Amino acid sequence: MSITSGTREDVDSPLVEALRRDDPDATDQLVERYGSRVYRLAVRITGLDQDAEEVAQDALWTAARKIHTFKGESAFGSWIYRIAANAAYEKLRARRRKTGEIALDDVLPSLDGDGQHFAPMEDWSTRVDDPAVQGELRRELTAAIDALPPDYRTALVLHDVEGVANSEIAETLGVGLPTVKSRVHRARLFVRQRLSTYLESAS
Repeated sequence: MSITSGTREDVDSPLVEALRRDDPDATDQLVERYGSRVYRLAVRITGLDQDAEEVAQDALWTAARKIHTFKGESAFGSWIYRIAANAAYEKLRARRRKTGEIALDDVLPSLDGDGQHFAPMEDWSTRVDDPAVQGELRRELTAAIDALPPDYRTALVLHDVEGVANSEIAETLGVGLPTVKSRVHRARLFVRQRLSTYLESAS
């Protein structure tokens, strides 16, 4: 029987049951299915490959060891991401890493009383197909995402890279749905402005 009616929960049900039965291959299946996803999230939060590898290993091991605490009230993927995000934040706190944390209000475009930009941002979307700028644009995109504060970076990566729904992100991070939407929106604005600045200077 399915754990819940959600699509991802249904897909993960056999894996969850295998972990609960302590099947010999279950942990390998967990790593194969979620290893790269957890690592990508961890490296975005911590900013360092070595820390991300440790976080991913710890998160997957914790998930396998504590599978009995998964109640099926949310998607299994959300539960995994929550464990990984918490582990990554703990790694970040332990390292007391402050570099790259910015005040978004200092860099985002100004808004008027209705929440609209005072001036429209340049539409540079037609230029991204130019092979001459694609490679550098990807590097600039990565740099812009890495420059986000961890909370904003995590929301953006989960939503735009991993394709996780806002409701699942809210469950994962333990915040309200409006907070998730705000973080994703503001993170996108920051990244867009960084890319616009790059393209203007490269023209």
